[in-house]
Amino acid sequence: MEQQIIYNQSEFDLRCEWGEQGVAQLFASSDVVVIVDVLSFSTCVEIATHNGATVFPYRWRDQSAAAYAKAMKAVLAGGRDSSNVSEAFCKTPCGDRTSPYSLSPASLRQISAGTRLVLPSSNGATLSLSTQKTPTLAGCLRNYGAIAQAAQRFGCKIAVIPAGERWQDGSLRPAWEDWVGAGAILSQLKGSCSPEAEAAIALFHQAKDYIKTRIKQCSSGKELIARGFVNDVALASDLNVSDCIPQLMDGAYINKGN
Repeated sequence: MEQQIIYNQSEFDLRCEWGEQGVAQLFASSDVVVIVDVLSFSTCVEIATHNGATVFPYRWRDQSAAAYAKAMKAVLAGGRDSSNVSEAFCKTPCGDRTSPYSLSPASLRQISAGTRLVLPSSNGATLSLSTQKTPTLAGCLRNYGAIAQAAQRFGCKIAVIPAGERWQDGSLRPAWEDWVGAGAILSQLKGSCSPEAEAAIALFHQAKDYIKTRIKQCSSGKELIARGFVNDVALASDLNVSDCIPQLMDGAYINKGN
């Protein structure tokens, strides 16, 4: 049996698998793919597009990102800084402008409608740009109900991809917050579940009443808090507070919700 058939979970309506290989295995046999990167790409996309911004995911944070932002007539988000994002700008040039935005959800709370933002991310952005022509949504804990409803409009074959993080050697680190975020979305869907999807749903049901505490305690949460981004962790752990539906359209996420 070919590996693609073994790993694509195609006998189930609801599928769940990690990272780039998860996208590679599931996207072709799915009606829609949902990318879940809770800390913090998907949360950033939800907050920015909810405010009316357009978000261009980009794989790399290098000189090519600045060139891409210029070509898109967009501002380029900077990397996180250890200082308080409410008090310090991320000094990232885009043409003759400096962006106050970064891969920090708190930095995007006041983004203006109509802003065009390039958001580099080695995890969430890379996965978003790997789904080819399959409809793609960005989901997180803040908008899991709206994302589930939107996903079902594309069809019954739904792939939910927890992005995970990276160890220092570049290998995938399965991230608790992305797994529980995937489970939140899957818990709202109808259809047969793969064992992987069932496990994500079970985790969400086990954790949902303690989600803010658990995200602070998980490895990714502890890392961000240690770096001074406690507000990011708090924003990312808000449950079902948004009806925003970020959908990837022509290489950019826009809000297709109410």
